[in-house]
Amino acid sequence: MKDYEFWYNEAREIRRREADWEFIEKQPEPIRTALKLLVEIGDLWVAAKVAGMKLDEFNELRLKANIPIVI
Repeated sequence: MKDYEFWYNEAREIRRREADWEFIEKQPEPIRTALKLLVEIGDLWVAAKVAGMKLDEFNELRLKANIPIVI
């Protein structure tokens, strides 16, 4: 379990470091909150639902916000 927690936290740090926070902060609600949620939990599907967007549309925003998918 400690290994999982370590890698989960490491992935979150990578997403935080790489994200374009200026772009994220300029987005309207609920998109801004959804992008922040994606940075924190890394779940693209959940974040897209929070934003009220289709997965492929939200993924385009993820790319613009420079939020990496960390596996």
